[in-house]
Amino acid sequence: MGGTMALLPPFIRASRLSRTARTAAAPHRAVDGLPADDEVLLDVPDDLLGPALVAAARDQYEPAAHLLARTRERAEWEYHDRYVTRLASFARSRPEWLDAWRAAAPRDPDVLLLTAQLAVDRAWASPARAELLREVSPLITAAAQSDVRDPVPWRIALDHARGTRAGHKYFGELWEAAVRRAPHHYGCHVAAKRYLAESWHGSHRECFDFADRAAQDAPAGSLVQALPVRAAFAYLTDGCGPDVPRARLDAAADRAIALSARFPSVDPWPAEIRNLLAYVLVRLGRRDDALVQLRLIGPYATSFPWGRLSDDPLGHFLAVREEVRSGRRTPSWQPPRHPRSEHGDRAHPDDH
Repeated sequence: MGGTMALLPPFIRASRLSRTARTAAAPHRAVDGLPADDEVLLDVPDDLLGPALVAAARDQYEPAAHLLARTRERAEWEYHDRYVTRLASFARSRPEWLDAWRAAAPRDPDVLLLTAQLAVDRAWASPARAELLREVSPLITAAAQSDVRDPVPWRIALDHARGTRAGHKYFGELWEAAVRRAPHHYGCHVAAKRYLAESWHGSHRECFDFADRAAQDAPAGSLVQALPVRAAFAYLTDGCGPDVPRARLDAAADRAIALSARFPSVDPWPAEIRNLLAYVLVRLGRRDDALVQLRLIGPYATSFPWGRLSDDPLGHFLAVREEVRSGRRTPSWQPPRHPRSEHGDRAHPDDH
């Protein structure tokens, strides 16, 4: 992985290079089993995605094509979804490799899928989001029809439904189609929770009900087990609606702790779930549990959730990490009551 990281495109490594000095808040040495600050990176790709991104930076699409074809053919839908999201994000600033792939294989299912994801991402960032998203609908349909087994186009469709403020009946039809293909696909469940959170803004108990039911029905090792802790994050950072009992928040965190324990430590795959869980545990005052998760995170900070709370997600993560380690709580990491989301200035389809 070290050789691959040296070749990764600048945007993946920029957080490390642009980090401001924080010697007063966080020492640059390993402490309490935590890696030194200068060893922590943001959104590190795994060993399969890394080479595909390196090749894309060189305008070579073949490794990305192979990676997506492999995960699709093996029905590894969680990996397939994550890789589509990351590759589409890269294509927003470096589209040449995708343009070349599209020219070479315009009907390839993964080309169609990436094209749909990229179009949704671009439309989401526009003030004319709803109008632009409606124009994207044929691209999502084409992706869904290109491989009828794949739930990822339906996850994109659920995001699209939220962005266009589609009605509940239409959303229900999309949701039924998604779970028919993959009953416990995490990405589709997260997209559905986001839609419901926006529809039920302030009604966090309904979102918890949805998340808890989904987690109870899912296998113990499914990423859907993390859905309740996402509901807890939304509640803790929203600041509106009736109170959710503390016991329910703790139960969501405990479920995510059990899921985290099923994955290897210091692994990029569960890093986002562990970063989210660490934030929730800190907010709940469970310092010892948060410190355990920070050790399991190791050097793998992720934009979510810290990017919802700060313009400097890596710096925010490091500040919280140091305060958990030291037992000192300062105002430096205190979260806003309303994080950046579709209700704010920096909307993105993966909010919450």
